[in-house]
Amino acid sequence: MVMLDASLVDWSRAMFALTAIYHWFFVPLTLGLSFIMAITETIYVKTGNEEWKKITKFWMTLFGINFAIGVATGIILEFEFGTNWSKYSWMVGDIFGAPLAIEGIFAFFLESTFIAVMFFGWEKVSKKFHLLSTWLVAFGSNLSAYWILVANAWMNFPTGTEFNLNSARSEMTSFIDVALSPFAITKFLHTISSGYIIGALFVLGISSWYLLKNRHIELAKKSILVGSIFGLIGTFMIIITGDSSAYQIAQKQPMKLAAMEGLYEGKEGADLLAFAILNPSKQVDDTLNPYLIKIGFPKLLSLLGYRDANAFVPGIKDLLYGNEKYGIEPASQKIERGKKCLEALKKYKDAKTKGDSITMNQAYSEFKEYYHNFGYAFFDDIKRLIPNVPLVFYSFHIMVALGFFFLLLFILSLWYSLKEKIMSKKWLLRIALFSIPLGYLASQFGWIVAEVGRQPWAIQDLLPVFKATSHISVSAVQTTFFLLLILLTILFIAEIRILIKQIKVGPKE
Repeated sequence: MVMLDASLVDWSRAMFALTAIYHWFFVPLTLGLSFIMAITETIYVKTGNEEWKKITKFWMTLFGINFAIGVATGIILEFEFGTNWSKYSWMVGDIFGAPLAIEGIFAFFLESTFIAVMFFGWEKVSKKFHLLSTWLVAFGSNLSAYWILVANAWMNFPTGTEFNLNSARSEMTSFIDVALSPFAITKFLHTISSGYIIGALFVLGISSWYLLKNRHIELAKKSILVGSIFGLIGTFMIIITGDSSAYQIAQKQPMKLAAMEGLYEGKEGADLLAFAILNPSKQVDDTLNPYLIKIGFPKLLSLLGYRDANAFVPGIKDLLYGNEKYGIEPASQKIERGKKCLEALKKYKDAKTKGDSITMNQAYSEFKEYYHNFGYAFFDDIKRLIPNVPLVFYSFHIMVALGFFFLLLFILSLWYSLKEKIMSKKWLLRIALFSIPLGYLASQFGWIVAEVGRQPWAIQDLLPVFKATSHISVSAVQTTFFLLLILLTILFIAEIRILIKQIKVGPKE
């Protein structure tokens, strides 16, 4: 079997990860801050209080700085599918391209059209039309995220498509199945919820800084109140959608769930770990305890993953070597079926060249029978099916811990705001200020769980990452990687400097 240079795959992955990480520094703030602006402007229109207008304009200025750079990094990401991942683009371009095209044509244009009115139409259009424009920008930015996340969700749960043996490409058979798959809905709601939390933390932290400096007191108090309520809504949303996500992962990506919990041996009534330290020496084939320290909630993983507190949760070893008692087949059988599927594809092409319709039909039937394991054909070592367990495990648990920390922070901030004691709680204001980067950190950890946990798959069970790259030189990817690293770092530093400068200036009086 011909394999690509492993370093090419690694560098291509590193380049995409670099761009995605930088892109995600800008996107969540856009998602969250857009709705906070819409809420504060709604209060302004309803009350006529000019203070709320000043608040809206201030957050709108910071939104604009962030929005401009976020668009640039998103465009770079889409180009990389054609340059670094051409095999992936060839195989699934018909499916993956559709939601991205809709995002560009519909959501992006909706967002871009009304963003001009939002920024420059304050004295040129009526209050209600301006408010409508602000809400449409908020919905447009979130709608953009939806179509991108539909594409990403399809990679985790490919549905509504069929593989065309003549073109060797996947083709969409049901747009509804792709656009409204349970993975897509849950991923969208979970992801935008993280954006809402980041937006709320951003508003909370900056407002807290103003109170610590005894500046713009009214703006800060009102913003903390709105930010706390909005943050609480986002946190409850992320808890609910996190539960749905865990259930879907258990059903469709059990290896990811096992990595998230460091579960090597399957168990009935499996615990959900509250805190644990993995044993760095643990291997799938040995008998070492996978944890050095472990504190868990009894049976909660089984309950979350299978809606049954006594359900069996398969571990990494079960998924590799099988477990006859629980009907889990070994990965070697999937590899065998994958190879039969690949052989059927070759047989179909040969028969087509010879004009042998009978053999073509037979090969087509065989291909359809085994296609759900097609991607396994490219594996000889079943251990390559294991993702990076420590990275996924710690990312997941830090993300969850930070989520509950944010919940407590929003509750305390709201409580003291309603009691009009927020200014005297200097310790809480300082915590809120330094929690801004923690929101970004939690969100990035979430993407690590989602993407690293899916490895080695570009498309779950159908296309391994190492078969998705372009045939280009490693040096070309390395050069581009470092150029992007320099460029994106400069953009990131520039944004931070501009934001800090604008925050120090404060709202116009």
